[in-house]
Amino acid sequence: MDAQNSANDRAAAAAQSDPPGAQAADGDHQVTNKEVRTAVSSSTIGTSIEWYDFFLYGTAAGLVFDRLYFPNDDPIVATLLAYATFAVGFIARPLGGLVFGHLGDRIGRKKTLVATMYIMGISTFLIGAIPTYDQIGYWAPVLLTLLRIAQGIAIGGEWGGAVLLSVEYAPKNRRGFFGSFPQMGIAFGLLLGTGAFTMLSVFMSPENFLAWGWRIAFFASIVLVIVGLYLRSKIAETPAFRAARANMEGLERAVPLAELFKDRISRRHMFLGMGTRYAEGVSYNLWAVFLISFATGSIGFEQTDVLISLMITAAVLAVFIPIWGRVSDSLPRRWVFGGGAIALAIVVFPAFWAMQSGSWIVLTLVLILVLGIIHPAMYGPQAAFYAELFPPSTRYSGISIVYQVSGIVAGGLTPMILTWLLGMGGLQLSLAYVIATCVVTVVCVIAIRPKHIRAVLDAEKDVTVNE
Repeated sequence: MDAQNSANDRAAAAAQSDPPGAQAADGDHQVTNKEVRTAVSSSTIGTSIEWYDFFLYGTAAGLVFDRLYFPNDDPIVATLLAYATFAVGFIARPLGGLVFGHLGDRIGRKKTLVATMYIMGISTFLIGAIPTYDQIGYWAPVLLTLLRIAQGIAIGGEWGGAVLLSVEYAPKNRRGFFGSFPQMGIAFGLLLGTGAFTMLSVFMSPENFLAWGWRIAFFASIVLVIVGLYLRSKIAETPAFRAARANMEGLERAVPLAELFKDRISRRHMFLGMGTRYAEGVSYNLWAVFLISFATGSIGFEQTDVLISLMITAAVLAVFIPIWGRVSDSLPRRWVFGGGAIALAIVVFPAFWAMQSGSWIVLTLVLILVLGIIHPAMYGPQAAFYAELFPPSTRYSGISIVYQVSGIVAGGLTPMILTWLLGMGGLQLSLAYVIATCVVTVVCVIAIRPKHIRAVLDAEKDVTVNE
């Protein structure tokens, strides 16, 4: 029996497995406002903490690690090496997605999310304690890489479970809006990460910041992790997973990854989903990671000025993520997502030309437009868009594979690719690559058939939220 039919069978049996009061007369899952608030808030705060930890590294890679953890005879080579360890985290993310996606589809979303937060918090704290290259030689980049791998595994398992907490607690006609809240974690994480480095840069001399000040931001992670673990201890499993557990024996025997490849529609959605992710991943890492070194190194902006611009942009990003998520509940999600990729392709060349004026105001306005307003047109609806590609019994694995495997090239390698293309053919070649990724995304979005999405939705019960 394929994954889709198996999911339908389990959904049909769900009414007999849910606790009293969990099903309405019409078959919908019944949840309370308190349950929804708890699930959405814990997933949003949890993803904010984990993205803070993950993107601290991205900010530090462009400002600190190239000078402290690698031989610096050639600054470009040192920067490439620092970005290479940044990319390692993305390469490790599919492993986290596979492992924790498998566990999340079999034993539940909650337990996996607690485990990922432990791994991320400990890894980030230890990065702050690594001695420099001058102190321990090549052990410094080795330890940095190993801990970056641990971060990648953690975030690889985190994203899928966190977004499903919100999406699977939402009525079908509000999944875009509910699913956008944990997506806001990337904005809050960027705001916290750049904010931490900005404050440290303002209140410290450049020498003290480079010598030891940057480590404070990594050590502070442990406090945030404690808060996140407390919140996650309060959540319950999602209604969709409780329904999928109706056939517990079959669920425990199933291998979600095998089920995904066995089902033709799920298999098709996996590959097309990865293609849709291309422009979104490149977009974020272009503006939030690559731009830091490009703006300070090639244009001549001060480090603090760029970080302040990113902080302002992150606040705007946090506002527009739920706005675009809500829009995707009214318009087809595919249209909203594809429209964001088309808009990115249109503005990327003018955006970089404008920034080279050297004006901080222009830099900030450009970042607000491209990262604060256009990027969330893809990122806001993304959680619901991907969740609706797969049935609940394999959904954690499916969306984790789509998001994390595509993230290797779309996310982790983007700063390296853009830096390499910049050296090979100048800025125009780098930006042409960005436009090419937008074309791939739009083609894949068009190739996803609405009737296949409807088939997944029709096999799943809706959710009714009560007072």
